[in-house]
Amino acid sequence: MDFLMFQLVQESKTPLYEQLYSAIKEAIINGTIEEGIKLPSKRKLADYLAVSQTTIEFAYSQLVAEGFISSEPRRGYFVQNLEELAIIEQDTPIIMQEASDTFSFSIDLSPGKIDTDSFPFATWRKYAKDIVNDENKDLLQLGHPQGDYGLRQQISSYLFQSRGVKSTPEQIILGSGTEQIMPLIIHLLGDKAVYGFENPGYPLTHHLFFEDSRKSVPIPVDDDGVVVAKLEQSFANVMYVTPSHQFPTGAVLSATRRSQLLAWAYQQDNRYIIEDDYDSEFRYTGKPIPSLQGIDQNERVIYLSTFSKSLMPSLRIAYAVLPKSLLSQYKQRFSYYSATVPRMDQHLLSNFMEDGYFAKHLNKMRKIYKRKLEIITKTIMQYEPTVTISGEQAGMHILLTIHTTRTEADLVNLAEQADIRIYGLQEYISSELEEKTAPKLVLGFGGLKVEEVASSIHQLMHALEITKTL
Repeated sequence: MDFLMFQLVQESKTPLYEQLYSAIKEAIINGTIEEGIKLPSKRKLADYLAVSQTTIEFAYSQLVAEGFISSEPRRGYFVQNLEELAIIEQDTPIIMQEASDTFSFSIDLSPGKIDTDSFPFATWRKYAKDIVNDENKDLLQLGHPQGDYGLRQQISSYLFQSRGVKSTPEQIILGSGTEQIMPLIIHLLGDKAVYGFENPGYPLTHHLFFEDSRKSVPIPVDDDGVVVAKLEQSFANVMYVTPSHQFPTGAVLSATRRSQLLAWAYQQDNRYIIEDDYDSEFRYTGKPIPSLQGIDQNERVIYLSTFSKSLMPSLRIAYAVLPKSLLSQYKQRFSYYSATVPRMDQHLLSNFMEDGYFAKHLNKMRKIYKRKLEIITKTIMQYEPTVTISGEQAGMHILLTIHTTRTEADLVNLAEQADIRIYGLQEYISSELEEKTAPKLVLGFGGLKVEEVASSIHQLMHALEITKTL
């Protein structure tokens, strides 16, 4: 089988990868695609459907994870026997991931990667050993629904010192990742909430808004961050933003826009801002930018962050700082919840922070990531003006604008053919933007080794058939 004909609707709120996943799954369940059939390769199907290979990858990856198809090295993807599946759900929700473990590349420029070589394993091992002993047998019991007080106290202190966030431990709730915290916030804000979200923006949150049948509207982003004037023209009363380092463009919300956004929230009692401060620990130029929550005078900002970038994605600890006005509602409605983060992990992290090792690790990693960014910037200069960089003020990813006649999908495909993973900006756009611009690629550098950064960039440029100008 070389082709699969499915109608994918570009204008739909449902992402293309999810449309394709659902269509293939339904065809397998109803027998249109029979057991043992080999599916088209990612490249062939991407070309046939005029979508990126990344879209095909996400769809195939989810089908593999659910057992509908199998991936055989050097052979391809094959439809499995449905009788071997315990349960077949007709409407299984899926969550988009930035990277799938099913596929590996010689160079991985995914924005979700971190520098694993620099993790303080010896120190972490010591704290883990100290936690697992008879003296801490109480940690086997369920703890506080919002998370253990000690860790919330450490987070509150850290946020005030590093981000200017004003909070008490009582305002902090812990959860196992953004995908657990966000639905809780959505339910807390009620059925009448209409959500504005950045476009382009973080796919997971977009999916959560759609999956929960909430009304939502994309708000465009420019070089100064989210366009508040467009927000004011919408019916949204809750705005999800990444103001310190917009994902994925890297734009920093300007001082003017910050004031406008807060003013928008203050105009009506039911308006809130969800501030996702996902990688604010790593800023390389200028003075630190305070959080929106820190300058909010009327408690309209819900602050959200995780330890995914600062420590490790697999730790699965996210947290939110609730305004006091929402805290009482939270306790009334969710006090029966059990904390979703293992208590031993909570205490390990709390002790790690209390003894100063978290701050030491951040200082170390800030220097390492800054060094990687410096090498990337210097290397890209050899390809200017064909390639330009933006969003380099902070974080662990940048945006490359490629001045070429090729399409963004063409560039992503060329990179994949060279065994390089990189994502196009289109992957993060939920609806068509008004202005057509040059192709843009989201380049994550967190997972690259310092000594391999320059060669990785050169290999990418070679794959994209871009030659040096210097």
